[in-house]
Amino acid sequence: MSDLPPPVLVTRRLAPGVIERLTDHHPATLHDSDQAMGRAELLAAVPGRRAVVTTLDDRVDAEFLDAAGPDLAIVANHAVGFHNIDLAACAARGVHVSNTPGVLTTATADMAWALLLAATRRLGEGERLLRSGRPWTWAPNFLLGMELAGTQLGVLGMGRIGQAVARRARAFDMPVAYHNRRELPPGEAEGADWKPLEELLATSTVLVVTCPLSEATRHLLDARRLALLPPGAVVVAMTAGVVDEEALAAALESGALFAAAVDNFEHEPAVPSALLAQERAVLAPHLGSATVRTRQAMGGLAVDNVLAVLGGGEPVTPVKA
Repeated sequence: MSDLPPPVLVTRRLAPGVIERLTDHHPATLHDSDQAMGRAELLAAVPGRRAVVTTLDDRVDAEFLDAAGPDLAIVANHAVGFHNIDLAACAARGVHVSNTPGVLTTATADMAWALLLAATRRLGEGERLLRSGRPWTWAPNFLLGMELAGTQLGVLGMGRIGQAVARRARAFDMPVAYHNRRELPPGEAEGADWKPLEELLATSTVLVVTCPLSEATRHLLDARRLALLPPGAVVVAMTAGVVDEEALAAALESGALFAAAVDNFEHEPAVPSALLAQERAVLAPHLGSATVRTRQAMGGLAVDNVLAVLGGGEPVTPVKA
C-alpha cells in the first residue's frame, strides 16, 4: 500500500451527498468539521495533494503552494469569491483555480431582500422586544418603518447577484440604478440605469452592495462615501470588506442612515462591537447562500472542477489572474 496521501484534500465538511460524488472517483481526505482548519494543520495536510477544495477561510498563498509542492493541479474554491487566493502565485506554478459562480445567485439575492425588508420594517427590533418580555402595546407611532414603493434601489455591483436583486425590485415598484466598472448591455441591466458611483449614492434611498471584494473595492464605501447617501437611507451589505463596518456603525449612531443590514463581515467571525450596539442594524451570520439546494450545488460544482482537472481537462468555472 502506498504511503502517499490521497490526491484530494477537502478542508471543510460539505453539504449532504457532495463528498460521495468526489470519493466515487478519487480517494480524498476530508476535514470533517464545520470549523476551518488551523493554518499549521492546513499546511501539514497539503503536501503531495493533486487537488484541494478550499473555502474563504483558507489562505492560498506562496507559503501554501510551497507546502503543497509540484503535484498540486487545482485549488477549487467552495465560494463565488476568491479573495483568499493569490491568483498570480497559482498561475506562476501552473495551478488552476476555480470558484462556484451562478449556483448561489438565487439564494443570495433572496437573502439580500430578506435583510432589506427586515431593516426597513424594523423586524429585528420588534423580535428582540417581544423576546425580552418587556411590556409593549400597539400605537400609531410604534416601530414605524420605511415603505419601498417608488424609492430608488441602488445596486453596487451588477453581476449575477446584483441583476437578480434588481429583478426582484419590480415586485416592489422600485426604480433601479446601478454602478459597475462598465455599463452593461441593455439586455443584462434588468431595466436599471447605470450611474457614476457618487451619483448612485446620492440618489439611492436603498443601496444593496453585491460587488466582489478586491483591493480596488476594499472599504470603497468609507465614511465620506456613506455620507453621500440621502438622509435616512438604508444600506444592505452582502460582501465583506466593501463597506467600512466602523463607518457604517457611526452613520447609524448619528442617525444619518435609517437602518443597515450586513450578512458578511470583514473579520469573521468577529463583528464590530459598534455594529452590535446599533438597534437599527440587522446582522446575519453569513447566510447568503445557506440553503440545502444551493450548498449542494456549490459543493457539486467544486467537485466538477476537481474531476475535470484531474481527468486531464480544464476547470468548468476557472478563475484567471
